[in-house]
Amino acid sequence: MHRVLILGAGKIGALISGLLAESGSYRVQLADMDGAAAESVVRAHGGTGLTALTLDASQPGALEQHLRAHPVDAVISGLPYYCNRVVAEAARKAGAHYFDLTEDVEVTRAVRAIAAGASQAFVPQCGLAPGFISIAAAELITHFDELRSVKLRVGALPQHPNNVLKYSLTWSTEGLINEYGNPCQAVSDGRMTEVAPLEGLEEIEIDGMRYEAFNTSGGLGSLAETHGTHCETMNYKTIRYPGHCEQMRLLMNDLKLNQDRGTLKRILENAVPQTLQDVVIVYAAVTGKQDGQLREENYVNKIYPQVIAGRLWSAIQVSTAAGITAVVDLVLSSPAEYHGFVAQEQFRLTDILANRFGRYYAPGGTKHVSGEVVVAGKTGHQRHRRVAAR
Repeated sequence: MHRVLILGAGKIGALISGLLAESGSYRVQLADMDGAAAESVVRAHGGTGLTALTLDASQPGALEQHLRAHPVDAVISGLPYYCNRVVAEAARKAGAHYFDLTEDVEVTRAVRAIAAGASQAFVPQCGLAPGFISIAAAELITHFDELRSVKLRVGALPQHPNNVLKYSLTWSTEGLINEYGNPCQAVSDGRMTEVAPLEGLEEIEIDGMRYEAFNTSGGLGSLAETHGTHCETMNYKTIRYPGHCEQMRLLMNDLKLNQDRGTLKRILENAVPQTLQDVVIVYAAVTGKQDGQLREENYVNKIYPQVIAGRLWSAIQVSTAAGITAVVDLVLSSPAEYHGFVAQEQFRLTDILANRFGRYYAPGGTKHVSGEVVVAGKTGHQRHRRVAAR
């Protein structure tokens, strides 16, 4: 039984804890500064191997004391990005493996520094982007003799957009604003460079549906450091429905709300609804030479909401939780193979997809599952009760 401490009982932490605990291979502690939130998650899952506790992980002393009293094999942070330095330092002192979902570039650099010389693994950026998209692109890269371009595109979108932004809040509002407002990394002419967020607007068509994509921060992860010098261009862009970028430029640039992110957060959370009826689009395109010929290969996938353990989970919850739990499972199954800073591209896509948690990335899902559960009225208060399993 692997012992893990999950910090944060929010949208993603709730599913991570359930997946691990219900696998039968993990003994899970779910901690949140709001103990009632953690308790409600435990009750909703209704299984064994999962316990709730109240813990403010932003306080180094409290976290370190807890890890001394209750040793674990791994710490998984589902907290906002700015909390992760403290968590990584506590994991280092406790000798526990460390995993997080951060997209923040500076936090990842701090984790890399903390990981230097460590005997345990430090694996940041285990989410969707960066995270799974980096693994998918790295797999395609291995198929080429020479690289020309690497494009990473990811979007978490409402299935039925009906507002001016053509968007619903499907994950952390703070993380969203961070991506839209911070400088972005890219590779141009073989050199690492910074580009502005909400720029580089392009049109992209997938399965006959038109979308837009534009620069956002953090999605490239460490892939540029690993493979960027071997290609002419490499970049990451977020996929949205056409028109979204223009509206966000108005809010963040013209109205200067990038300089007042607290106000922007309140505006978005007051006006833009959350939804469980979303779709996640993962698109990686690699161009280069194979046997002397110029070719392109793509990994394209759409993930839809799924009923897991009797509860409907959104596509962003499923894709994010499946990615990090698969990585955790691989590391804890072979701990001697991983130590110090571990980049996402060190994992093979084939291993992730074959993993018991990575199987949730299997293609073939549809929007009908979420539609049926919503119509049946089973989603409104499901955090406090289980819906009928399919």
